[in-house]
Amino acid sequence: MAKTMSKPRVVLVGPPGAGKTTVGRRLASTLNVPFVDSDHLVEEKYGKPCGDVFSELGEEQFRVVEREHIAEALTGHGILSVGGGAVTTEETRALFDDHTVVWLDVSDATGFTRTSAEGTRPVLEADDPQQHYADLLASRREWYREVSTYRVRTDDKRPTAIVGEILELIWG
Repeated sequence: MAKTMSKPRVVLVGPPGAGKTTVGRRLASTLNVPFVDSDHLVEEKYGKPCGDVFSELGEEQFRVVEREHIAEALTGHGILSVGGGAVTTEETRALFDDHTVVWLDVSDATGFTRTSAEGTRPVLEADDPQQHYADLLASRREWYREVSTYRVRTDDKRPTAIVGEILELIWG
């Protein structure tokens, strides 16, 4: 009898600019499973960009909304990508227990370059955005480490190579 997947095959965590959405889409396509991005779930609910929702609700309330969407998405199957700050709350970190979690890690410099090229992200707005990004990563690294089953560096790697690395880690 075939085993039915009752939870995502992979949950992707990591800082902004690590490549979670890009890699998640490609990994889902490779495995022929659905892809869900928690940021996009928030955007669908509010009908506006995730950054606008974050700015309007404030971080504390945004994290509550985000956690609700993540909890629901974790009941499905496929690939789930979560927002970079999802790991900042203990309640959300606890949701990742018993899931295969891949931490897409990126250097401060590369992550900052990628996020700067993408446009505005309210969580990264500061007088010195590059230092703010580095501080953000430093404050979250232990949480990424805590929830992850595997860690994959994404600096200087093409998305297809990252997908291959994830598949190798999961299935050896």
